[in-house]
Amino acid sequence: MQCPKEPKVGLVDGTLSPGLAAKCCPDCGGAWIPPENYLNWQTRQGIRRDQDPQVNVLPSEIPEPLASSPLDNRAALCPDCQHYLVRGRIKLQKLMFFVERCPNCKGYWCDRGEWEILQQLQLDTHLEYIFSDLWQTSVKELEFAKRERQATIEKLGPEIAARLFELAELLEDHPNGDFGVAYLMRRFEQ
Repeated sequence: MQCPKEPKVGLVDGTLSPGLAAKCCPDCGGAWIPPENYLNWQTRQGIRRDQDPQVNVLPSEIPEPLASSPLDNRAALCPDCQHYLVRGRIKLQKLMFFVERCPNCKGYWCDRGEWEILQQLQLDTHLEYIFSDLWQTSVKELEFAKRERQATIEKLGPEIAARLFELAELLEDHPNGDFGVAYLMRRFEQ
């Protein structure tokens, strides 16, 4: 089996996490995760694969690596069944990289250093999330809410912002909270 990024280099047996065998490239440092190895590892971890994607850690909350792999943008073929690998995007605060998956056999390719980031994001146990619209949309919404909250703190100061967030939660939880929101909107329209 050859490396999908360095086709002249053969993959060798390795391990990504305890109990997760992979085929690793001794040249580029990437790793191919055969689908059966990943499914068996998920099962041993007690991972349920029928849950909706959840965002446990926002990509903007983890420390950034110095750089992504120089081979990250190189198109590649599945080292097992030779189908083109599809890419799932992970956007960190200042850096972006792609995890790749074979649409045919469902194996995964991680370039050097990507698996460690996926572990920090708690995505190592659910690589399929990366390729779902629901997970990608959830990340965008949560990242936007985080930026909006930070901007509110910066504009109003921490004390007023805290009171505003508390009021927002009270109104959200109240059955007639929309009246309170309408009152505030009218106050600022005048």
